[in-house]
Amino acid sequence: MQRLTNTPFDRLEIGMHAEQRRLCLLDDLYVFANASGNLNPMHLPKADGDGDGTPEAVAPSMWVAAALSAVLGNYLPGPGTLYKNLSIEFVGRAHAGEEIVASVRLAEKLPGRVARFEARVDHGDGTPIAHGFAEVIAPERELSFDASDVPGLTVRRHAHFESLLEKAEPLEPIPTAVVAPEEANSLGGALLAARHTLIVPILIGDRAKILAAAAELGEDISGLTLIDVADHAKAAEQAVALVAQGRAMALMKGLLHTDELLHAAFRREGGLRTKRRASHVFVMDVPGLDHLLMVSDAAINIAPTLEEKVDIVQNAIDLSHALGIELPRVGILSAVETVNAKIPSTLDAAALSKMADRGQIKGGLVDGPLAMDNAVNMGAAKTKGIKSLVAGQAEVLIVPNLEAGNMLAKELTFLAHAEAAGIVVGLRCPVILTSRADNEKARLASCAVAALYAEWGRGR
Repeated sequence: MQRLTNTPFDRLEIGMHAEQRRLCLLDDLYVFANASGNLNPMHLPKADGDGDGTPEAVAPSMWVAAALSAVLGNYLPGPGTLYKNLSIEFVGRAHAGEEIVASVRLAEKLPGRVARFEARVDHGDGTPIAHGFAEVIAPERELSFDASDVPGLTVRRHAHFESLLEKAEPLEPIPTAVVAPEEANSLGGALLAARHTLIVPILIGDRAKILAAAAELGEDISGLTLIDVADHAKAAEQAVALVAQGRAMALMKGLLHTDELLHAAFRREGGLRTKRRASHVFVMDVPGLDHLLMVSDAAINIAPTLEEKVDIVQNAIDLSHALGIELPRVGILSAVETVNAKIPSTLDAAALSKMADRGQIKGGLVDGPLAMDNAVNMGAAKTKGIKSLVAGQAEVLIVPNLEAGNMLAKELTFLAHAEAAGIVVGLRCPVILTSRADNEKARLASCAVAALYAEWGRGR
């Protein structure tokens, strides 16, 4: 924001005018709801406040009036101004996505440095929303203020996951072998994905435990296929066999250890291996970031070799394509952004970058080594003098090893309030690895990612 300068009371002249245009954003409605405590569903973007089946997203009238406060406090009279009285009539409504214009015109100067303004708020096309009068105590002396130090706000909203669900729900649901959904969380996640038409669950596990979990949830699962296999290792093998038979197009982890499920999937005989190394990709919706962020590999490959990293990068690029990112920007991470023979990950990063230039890795822009800051922040990249199509705007982050990836993903989740979905790719089908700690949105997003990836694979 620019430096703000005021007009003291003795310099105010009748007829002086100021205005400010702004777009009403969905985030504005969330911020106002939290700041004011007004949780009226008429004003919340995803809520249906009047029961007509459609969210209204009406801008609160006091939010509209606050636009006048911004004009008076920022421009005329400007810094040092205090409200005395506001009389306003609302004759229209503003909604998220619409531009509004708040304007004031000085009508009268009164004793005690009171300035009376005609005040109005209109739509961008001039249609009135509100009009009235505002009386303020104008500043006595000239003052300027640098507003650059005012803290910004990041709304913890996960719009990217919502977009994934919108893309995936119209697709044909994928038959998914759900292994050991033997408690409420794991079974509930599968049933939730089924209600959103993302998957058709095939339940494999201890029949009695699965039925008990369904009873706990109050769900009727009589219409679903349920294969009674009490042993978890054998249940995982049965799930893999269903994929081999063409009866399932994805695997989903339930109440069993991840290594039990992946052991069956990775078997050389009768497993789901392909010529490519399998890897896990976290798909993360980070508040404040204007795109999805992928992190790989944080769950399977502990200390991958250069050859294995080639597959990890290609897997992540392929998943990016499946999610609608035509030319993903891939940052190969290390501790520094320069090649250093004493830091092996920088050598791998440089090699991967050159391999992409030579067509050995296809479908994305790959650059490295990059440190975390200059991979995702344009200012940091410019400060370091890095000229790159990836630096500062990476959509995929390839970590040097599992430890780094696991820490990065958890830091984003618990410190940056990101939501994390994740699947295993590079096998004959996607494997959905959900955790009991995942909330409903993360579970749904993982299933949506798997559905989109499976659909992309069908078209190849």
